[in-house]
Amino acid sequence: MPDSALFNVAAVAVIAMAVAVVVAIGLRVLRSFRELGTDAEQATYRTLHAASRAGQHLRNGLTPSGAAKASRQLRGLLGSDALAITNTDGVLAWDGAVEELRPALMGLAAKVLADGQTAVIPAGELQLLAGGAGSGTLPPDVERAVVIAPIKAGSRVVGVVAAFAPAAGAGLVRATGEVADWVAAQVELAELAASRTLLMEAEVRALRAQISPHFIYNSLNAIASFINTDPVRARELVVEFADFTRYSFRRHGDFTTLAEELRCIDRYLLLERARFGDRVQVSLQIAPEVLSTVIPFLSLQPLVENAVRHGLEAKEGPGHINITAHDSGAFAEVTIEDDGVGMDPEELRSVLAGHADGDHVGLRNVDARLRQVYGDDNGLVIETAPGEGTLITMRVPKSQPRHDA
Repeated sequence: MPDSALFNVAAVAVIAMAVAVVVAIGLRVLRSFRELGTDAEQATYRTLHAASRAGQHLRNGLTPSGAAKASRQLRGLLGSDALAITNTDGVLAWDGAVEELRPALMGLAAKVLADGQTAVIPAGELQLLAGGAGSGTLPPDVERAVVIAPIKAGSRVVGVVAAFAPAAGAGLVRATGEVADWVAAQVELAELAASRTLLMEAEVRALRAQISPHFIYNSLNAIASFINTDPVRARELVVEFADFTRYSFRRHGDFTTLAEELRCIDRYLLLERARFGDRVQVSLQIAPEVLSTVIPFLSLQPLVENAVRHGLEAKEGPGHINITAHDSGAFAEVTIEDDGVGMDPEELRSVLAGHADGDHVGLRNVDARLRQVYGDDNGLVIETAPGEGTLITMRVPKSQPRHDA
């Protein structure tokens, strides 16, 4: 056989092998797609995915923009021609066909909003009721049945989900009720988040109230004592006092940076040293890389104030406070240690549990806020005993994309 013929045969064989490899890879890829799940599993995935996306839009409760985006996902779940979401005042969102029925919806939903019972209106009856509710005579091509299910947040009906279809079978009735219950759960989660925010704001106000009477009175007295003897020092202290109170009583934001909180602490300690003199000694060891870490507003200053008021003020002679902040993997770790009088661990546990009122409300509020924001594993860690001083450790995540300082 000539060399050219052998070459052609070899070339054909190589091409055939290449085609066989491509076919084999293609079959494997197709098989891997089939292995993603059965039809039922894929349907479950699509349902969960749609619910997850809708839930993101309802994170702030029943708002017009959130309801409009969520309604697209929810209509797909029900397979209805149209889906509407209302609150108690009006229609928030309408997705799909037969929007000619929109003006009549609140009239149709009035009984559901009043008694919290699902209503099913057949197509022929809907024509009559919609016309009587203000839509006039509807053309035949918009004839639909509607299922109207209440959105209940606790014992309150806060809106309805209305699903429109050519006929309202038992499956659509049950599915619409389930979707309304799911929307209600998102509303309750949004209300819970809002309540938690209000609680945090109330706790910050409590901390500010704690600062104001005791610290402000003593600081003004200390400033007054320098007016005649050292007016320059008095003016400097007035400026520091103004900066401290401006920061402490600011009205914006639930979070700040570690650097800002340390500046506040520096002003606080400057004013306290004006009163106590050399009795208050402070050392700081701060790693620069954690200065930009976001922390809850007024979470460190109350801990330092606790060290001064309850650790050193009751102690004879000078006292020392050591403040450290360093990188600890995914966390920034801050410690505040004093060599003051300490306290009984049982009393401390009672204070942190909220079972005892008293002068340590700052510790309890900071601990509660840290647990609310970062979870129960991230509260304050406090080591203390009578006559042994106190060591407080606070750990916060370095990455907090949802929190802005």
